[in-house]
Amino acid sequence: MSDASLHASPYENEAQFGDYFALLKPRVMTLVVFTAFVGLLAAPVGVHPFVGFCAVLFIAVGGGASGALNMWYDSDIDAVMKRTAKRPIPAGKVTRDEALAIGLTLSVFAVVFLGLATNWVAAGLLAFTIFFYVVIYTMWLKRLTPQNIVIGGAAGAFPPMIGWAAATGDISTASVLMFCLTFLWTPPHFWALALFVRMDYDNATVPMLTVTHGRRATRRHILGYTVLLAIFAIGLGFTQVGGPVYLATSLLLNALFLKGAVQIARRDEAQAEADSYKVEKKFFKLSLLYLFAHFGAILVDAGLDRMGVWA
Repeated sequence: MSDASLHASPYENEAQFGDYFALLKPRVMTLVVFTAFVGLLAAPVGVHPFVGFCAVLFIAVGGGASGALNMWYDSDIDAVMKRTAKRPIPAGKVTRDEALAIGLTLSVFAVVFLGLATNWVAAGLLAFTIFFYVVIYTMWLKRLTPQNIVIGGAAGAFPPMIGWAAATGDISTASVLMFCLTFLWTPPHFWALALFVRMDYDNATVPMLTVTHGRRATRRHILGYTVLLAIFAIGLGFTQVGGPVYLATSLLLNALFLKGAVQIARRDEAQAEADSYKVEKKFFKLSLLYLFAHFGAILVDAGLDRMGVWA
């Protein structure tokens, strides 16, 4: 027996609180919380602060439940992808059965308590979001079609609609366009990432567009979706949640995003490899700012409107 094994802690591989929290995909949860919060506050109906807090909390828990169920089902491919190999299940910290139990329990908890705290329209949307992400995307289409990111993006696009429904009890043109904003943003965001981490998807045999159709086609798809995104994003500025701050932000960011997408579409792999995918990485970083800035602008306009600035 080696000295290292003699001195190893018997608790070294035991799960800590952070491992269970990691199951909930906290980075994704940040986006869920923020967009749901914006949808709630941008709605034309005010809600009690405590009710609003509960609504965002239960939406976040539902998003976390989806993440746990996704990790439960995808633990096999997570183990072979470099960027996911340290997740709790492939790292041996949490078992698949534990992840499944946590995901199912939190799903029921989130849906039931959101319905009790707000209304059953919002709860129904949350239940459908969890079902869509886990069953339609993760279990069915993720490993079947190169449009997996497009389909998966729909699940991540529901939170502002759920936040809006929590306040109003209904769905409107504005909430649908907030959904479209995230839905259409997801493909160029993730395909830009896939351009410089392609081997991960090759190793995991996930049919990412870069793998099935090649990088040239992926670059064209990024441009196409960016054009669609710009149309819907700017269009959102002319609904009841839009305003001067949002329109100015959207026009500037979409001009920069379109410029980046055109640059990506014009490049070949020799150019990209020569500068270590500098343009693609810059576009990916911009995409992170893009979504948060758009929803942040909606929030600012909503605040200024309630203060009577735009009256």
